[in-house]
Amino acid sequence: MAVSSSGTPSPQSLDSPDPDSAHHLDKQWWPLCETPPAVAADPALDLEAESSMDVILVGSSELASPSAAPAGRDHIAHEVKVNQRSIEDICLCCGSSRVHTQHPLFEGGICAPCKDNFLGALFLYDDDGYQSYCSICASGETLLICENPDCTRGYCFGCFDALVGPGSSGRVQAMSNWLCPLCAPISRSGLLRRRRKWRARLKAFYQQEAESPLEMYQTVPVWRREPVRVLSLFGDIKKELSSLGFVEQGSDADPLMHLDDVTDVVRRDVEAWGPFDLVFGSTPPLGQACDRSPGWYLFQFHRVLQYARPSPGDPRPFFWMFLDNLRLTSDDQATAARFLEMEPATLQDVRGRALQGAVRVWSNIPAVSSRHAALAPEEELSLLAQGWQRARLPSEGPARLAKSCFLPLREYFKYFPPSSLPLHE
Repeated sequence: MAVSSSGTPSPQSLDSPDPDSAHHLDKQWWPLCETPPAVAADPALDLEAESSMDVILVGSSELASPSAAPAGRDHIAHEVKVNQRSIEDICLCCGSSRVHTQHPLFEGGICAPCKDNFLGALFLYDDDGYQSYCSICASGETLLICENPDCTRGYCFGCFDALVGPGSSGRVQAMSNWLCPLCAPISRSGLLRRRRKWRARLKAFYQQEAESPLEMYQTVPVWRREPVRVLSLFGDIKKELSSLGFVEQGSDADPLMHLDDVTDVVRRDVEAWGPFDLVFGSTPPLGQACDRSPGWYLFQFHRVLQYARPSPGDPRPFFWMFLDNLRLTSDDQATAARFLEMEPATLQDVRGRALQGAVRVWSNIPAVSSRHAALAPEEELSLLAQGWQRARLPSEGPARLAKSCFLPLREYFKYFPPSSLPLHE
């Protein structure tokens, strides 16, 4: 059983199994279940096609009421089992009764403060490629990691012990090939029950609760994910995407088109080359000579982006990112915010206590805005000076600092086992 420690600061019902997870089901699990799950009669869901993996269900006897109601999240079982309260009226994250709305992934409520925390943390990833925080409460220091190779989610010990049953986290640690509650063929473990159509619920949750005006696309089931197709303008990000597992090693098909000059590119060119799933663009790194103004890169990116966008009403996920290596003037930044309809996130490269570099990023990839940390004016001047002093040194890839921002794309596109390259070279 994999366990991860976070280093980032800060479904279906039983009678309708999730097609993403039902193919992992093995008959030896059925004695663990209150009711043997129904499996769709689909040859793609052959029960014998996969080696068995473990699930954990806790019967109601393990959720018997304690002698006195505990405080906080630990009292959820007492409230549901003893006081007969609906779990939808209790915040799954903290146990509060001041519910703001329903949790998007699991049956239960969520209060306003926990909702804000959930929105900012769910798509944050660690350097190992797994989500940084618990998929239930969006907090947690040490997480139980799902063993499904196509899943990136983790769950904190506190949530599991409170909602599945006392000691459940310890039993999960002792398992091999454990499937998390969103991947397991069984929709319920103790009080923890995944919602039907949870992907659509998550999209609706973001659309209704997030402050960002940008659309969040519904995540894609594993069996429907295709390789990502990328148009990279001015800066080549193939190295970054390859090391993250978005490019198949040794494949003859190249999913990435790189263009340094788009002056003569028109709409019919982009439509003929596409469709694309991700459009990336950047200003040149500091110290690298360029014969165009920084604003040129912004306007050309925005122009080509319009050509690459799907038609209105097309539901397919489409992502973009524009990265500024601190080249844009304050007027250019204001123009970028107006044209791209959002404020930038500032990603900093801090080594030890020294600020080594930073980039500004505009993007509709989930959680990029959660990485915002504005630079003080003196810090930006210092970095600009350092950049020009490094003018004769080999420049680093333009997307090095923003590399981890691409990790949420694993929820939408096919993942290939990456090379041995680390996340941060």
